[in-house]
Amino acid sequence: MLALMMVLELTAPRRALSQSRAVRWYANLGIVALNTALLRLVFPIAGVGLAMLTADRGWGLFNNLAVPYWLAVGASVAILDLAIYLQHVMVHAVPLLWRLHRMHHADQDIDVTTGARFHPLEIVLSMAIKMAVITALGPPAVAVMIFEVLLNATAMFNHANFRLPLGLDRCLRLLVVTPDMHRVHHSLLVQETNSNFGFNLPWWDRLLGTYRGQPEKGHQGMTIGIDLFRDPGTQHLHRMLAQPFREETGDYAINRRNRD
Repeated sequence: MLALMMVLELTAPRRALSQSRAVRWYANLGIVALNTALLRLVFPIAGVGLAMLTADRGWGLFNNLAVPYWLAVGASVAILDLAIYLQHVMVHAVPLLWRLHRMHHADQDIDVTTGARFHPLEIVLSMAIKMAVITALGPPAVAVMIFEVLLNATAMFNHANFRLPLGLDRCLRLLVVTPDMHRVHHSLLVQETNSNFGFNLPWWDRLLGTYRGQPEKGHQGMTIGIDLFRDPGTQHLHRMLAQPFREETGDYAINRRNRD
């Protein structure tokens, strides 16, 4: 998926990039390498392994509920996706957590590598939440595997900077978060940043009132990023890691949204 999105971005870009691709890719992919190593050290077992453990020990809802296997798999994938949606809203709603998450939004362009640009401390928090949900839910291991594959694939898809035909976009966003739908979430405008929180399934935004169809200034006219860290020098890897500890929180946390 990463290779496919990179090819599509080069052959049919949606927006012209404003920053050096070499610097951004070095920093964004460097974060991926760092996060992968950190997770291996902090968590001795992955989500699929934990699901197998919960099945062996009889932990969690679906290991104590007599439901068809196919229903347990489908419901588990949906519930895990809802949990990620709620986590995403939470890191926008709590100023302290927004400090961690804003590194993702500080990218002044959006492309496939932005989908993996998360601060290591946020990655650890996200994995801990996911492990807690898996323990409480007791999902089949195959459901966790399906969810993880979908989440990683759709994160690369919906951050990708490629031109999707508008008619196809309208159809696809009924089933999955599309690049045009998610790009709104990376707008400089506060009310747009605090919308379209879904990564995989688009239904939670529509059901819970956080859906926004299009950016106010259009996809070509919108500005990507946040009002902090606009200096290109802040996009180098070592300075990105320091972003949660620099500057003030800013106006993007949901409970600071005040001036529409």
